[in-house]
Amino acid sequence: MSHELTLQLLDTHAGGDVSRIVIGGIDPLPGDTVRQQMEYLENDADGLRKLLLNEPYGIPEMSVDLIVPACDPQAQMGYIIMEVMGYPVYSGSNTICTATALLETGLIPKREGIQHFTLESPAGLVQIEARVENGVVEAITCGGLPSYIDTHRAQIHVPGVGDVTYSIAYSGGFYALVDATELGFSLKREEERALAECAHRIVEAIQAHSGFSHYTLGDVGPLPFLHFMGPVEQIADDFYRSRSTTYVHPGVICRSTTGTGTSARLALMHYEGTIKPGDKLETVSLRETGFIGEVVAVREAGGKHQVVENTITGKSYVLARSEIVVNCDDPMVDCGGVHHILSDRHPVAVNRSDAATA
Repeated sequence: MSHELTLQLLDTHAGGDVSRIVIGGIDPLPGDTVRQQMEYLENDADGLRKLLLNEPYGIPEMSVDLIVPACDPQAQMGYIIMEVMGYPVYSGSNTICTATALLETGLIPKREGIQHFTLESPAGLVQIEARVENGVVEAITCGGLPSYIDTHRAQIHVPGVGDVTYSIAYSGGFYALVDATELGFSLKREEERALAECAHRIVEAIQAHSGFSHYTLGDVGPLPFLHFMGPVEQIADDFYRSRSTTYVHPGVICRSTTGTGTSARLALMHYEGTIKPGDKLETVSLRETGFIGEVVAVREAGGKHQVVENTITGKSYVLARSEIVVNCDDPMVDCGGVHHILSDRHPVAVNRSDAATA
């Protein structure tokens, strides 16, 4: 290498899921929208995802969020999500972490009390509400993607597991929803390995049997997610709680319950008539962390789907601020598909002075 290349990072977590936020060191990406920039990374520069999620820099259980300038004039900043399964167009936990990181780095000015701003994700515009108390970001509420049920209580025989009843929801990706109790799980942390093995078999079986198509997006790839559902406990007239666990194929049990998993659960509960607009569901993870999903409204779409508009609320914590050295001479470092987007840029700048509104 002719000179040293670095990436500026802010590591965060929400509900236990670590999101590594890249705030500097990447050249501007081609594309007129954040979605197009994501597709460029996916097709031509996937090395960045692999670099930060694999040894020696990271582990597959993490996520990476790349901060980019917004393309849409309504948004203050943009971000691209990278995970072991590829490039999800949306993620609740990653959005909560990204919004917190933008405030904590000053890329979006932090203001005491409640403030609102808009981010551009690959899925489109996301409305953010941040609650700041004594200078601390105590909560982020973000719009979950409109969610709906594609398949309700289908059955499939899974080798090594048996007959499994599942539903399929779309909430930013397609989710298989299964009853944890029916499969012999109580959703405790010591079951994590067994949950991953069981979910792997179920997802493989469903992928081999069925494909799923979004009513506007069309084919969005093989089924990537499974959500284990525990029993629902009613806490108040409009508030419910349930243990939950999300699996990402292949092989990862999320530490949080995930925002999209919670949105998928809201869609199923509404479909089955157990939750209505204004009601909230707290999903609780193997690590006793939680997100709160709220049904905001319900509308018809695609001629046959009851689409649940929802929000997800959670808190993110900053773990580390760092600058990593990318040394392509290191035999453990694969710079293929990434060296041409690395730069010596400083952290990305806000592209407008009105970056946040009260």
